[in-house]
Amino acid sequence: MRIPTRGLLATALCAMLLAGCAAPTGIVDRVTDDDPSRLLEQAGQQEPAQAARTRLEAADILARQGEHTQALEIAADIDDSLLPPETRARWALLLAELGETLGEPWAVIQATQELDALPLAPDRALALREQLGMALLEVDEPAAAAEALLRVQASRDDEALNDPIWTAMSRLDGQALADLGRDADALTRGWVELAELYRTSGGDIQRLFERLDAWRERNSRHPAARRLPADLVALGELRGLEVRHIAVMLPESGPLARPADAIIEGMRIQHRAAGGSVQLSFLDASHGDLEALYREAQSRGAQVMVGPLDKEQVTRLEQQERVPLPTLALNYGHGERNGARGLFQYGLSAENEARQAAVRAWRDGHRSAGVLVPDNDWGRRVGEAFWDEWQARGGEVTNAVRYNPNAPATESTRRAVSNPRPDALFLLALPDYARQVPPTLDYFGASRLPVYATSHLFEGQVNPQLDHDLNDVQFLDIPWQIPDAAVGGVEVLPFLDSYRALREESDPTLFRLHAMGVDAFELARRLPQFEAVPGMELRGATGTLRPGSDGRIERELPWARFVNGVPQPVLIPGIFGDERAR
Repeated sequence: MRIPTRGLLATALCAMLLAGCAAPTGIVDRVTDDDPSRLLEQAGQQEPAQAARTRLEAADILARQGEHTQALEIAADIDDSLLPPETRARWALLLAELGETLGEPWAVIQATQELDALPLAPDRALALREQLGMALLEVDEPAAAAEALLRVQASRDDEALNDPIWTAMSRLDGQALADLGRDADALTRGWVELAELYRTSGGDIQRLFERLDAWRERNSRHPAARRLPADLVALGELRGLEVRHIAVMLPESGPLARPADAIIEGMRIQHRAAGGSVQLSFLDASHGDLEALYREAQSRGAQVMVGPLDKEQVTRLEQQERVPLPTLALNYGHGERNGARGLFQYGLSAENEARQAAVRAWRDGHRSAGVLVPDNDWGRRVGEAFWDEWQARGGEVTNAVRYNPNAPATESTRRAVSNPRPDALFLLALPDYARQVPPTLDYFGASRLPVYATSHLFEGQVNPQLDHDLNDVQFLDIPWQIPDAAVGGVEVLPFLDSYRALREESDPTLFRLHAMGVDAFELARRLPQFEAVPGMELRGATGTLRPGSDGRIERELPWARFVNGVPQPVLIPGIFGDERAR
């Protein structure tokens, strides 16, 4: 059975995927002197079942010759349902090994879809399941990864798995933890309890470790009690260094004053929801120079700085060797990399969304894309971000069209999808323009062309009457804007109390900025933790937030699809074909 490499796995699949025996590591010891090119030629003349076996032999030879990329392409294209059980096991071992070697986690996942049915020795089965767990972690399927790795640890009592298990567990929300812990064994229940302690500590390290000590007493034989995950050990070294005073430098006048006010409102709401134990000091960045603002913050006893918002000021900071205080800038500088120690950069970047759209379209199996962006500086920057990510993965851009936002979408859409026609379209557009694109695709016979869009096409308020023209368009947005599609409903949103307060009061046009303020407050509280624990993340109002290697915060956003004019979850994409959410 060939699994298209499209999208992320769904929880419903995971139970089916992860129940049962596991598989081996390493390529089977089968030697043949046949030339792989000749075997591939033979396969072209054979009936399907024999051709599948012949292609497997060719892939195996190429792998032993060090031609891993070609071997992977051939093995991944084999319809494994045509192979007898023993040969299917060989195929799974080979494909998983190649996927791990080449850093292609979807190949490992494809290899293990029928793991239960593979005739494998127990040790090889466990090794293959471990590969599966690591691959699921790479594609950001923490629940499935946790289940796979916990099955391996239950069999081997292997403390070496503590770190990847913890990475998976710490990414789960409350509902996912509850689901994992339901009717679970003692090992899993212990991990779930530990993750709940971490999730509900609110970034308060002292509180976390007081509760952790009690957990270790109750679970003294648990692998995580015997050896704490490395991330928790690193956090323990920060006890007594928690952030208690945050300075915020944002403009009170000028063109950035309105967005700054919205961000500040979000920070204040979350500050109250978190109990007010952290002091906030606000500094007007409208006219003061950065050095003076830092001196003022230090004189007040601030430990962390939030701001600036102005892109030019952020650029000046990122060119320094080090910033005076650990700083969370609320924009991204112009530099290719952030060079300043202690400086983190966070914002609602459309370029970041474009890169994620490219990754998503590529994972969905598309290889040629049309690009449709506005003819302005914003469109140029976002279009280039998509283009760069798409081409870096080997994709082809067939047509890149810049449109006039004030003109009808008919001609620009036609140019974006014709001569040659791509197999996907990337769209950057505001709602009024975006709603014209799908009907235009229908008119030109491209109604089945997948469309990937940024958050900007969604106003944030459900409006089926206007948005029905966007049906089947996929887009990404912050969890707070699409709670039913992103997290399974309002009740499991991060920072729910702040969401409710801001949703009731907010101007819809400012809601994303209010959410940004909520996350800015929570990120600022955790800056020392982000510095101490590489790979740490925050499940926030504006996405899953992780610092990159240079301190720039990367946002991972959930995907939705318009169905009857309403954003809905994208259901099990790529596993059971091109399903539509219903």
